[in-house]
Amino acid sequence: MSQEDRLEKTNRINLLFAFYERLLTDKQQTFLKYYFHDDFSLGEIAAEFEISRQAVYEHIKRAEQVLENYEEKLGLLSKHESRSRYLEELRGLPGNGKSPDEYNERFTEIVDALQRLE
Repeated sequence: MSQEDRLEKTNRINLLFAFYERLLTDKQQTFLKYYFHDDFSLGEIAAEFEISRQAVYEHIKRAEQVLENYEEKLGLLSKHESRSRYLEELRGLPGNGKSPDEYNERFTEIVDALQRLE
């Protein structure tokens, strides 16, 4: 896995964690915080909890799967990202050279799309 892929995965897990943290067990929360937020190695976490690196790895992998399962079912991150894209487009609408009719049409489309996200 490339450095860019690792960074993308870390960012995704951190975003999922922000949405679903309270749905995880205390141990899952702790291991994910140590690994993804605090950048602890598997060995450092293993030493802290007096368990094997493999056990830490399995706890983290399981917690990642739980986060992905919650996202698959609830879609909070996906909705958040869509909302952000639509809002960014709304901010840029007035200055993009569209005619008033084109502007109004696109504005209405975006508002409708935002309402469907709820």
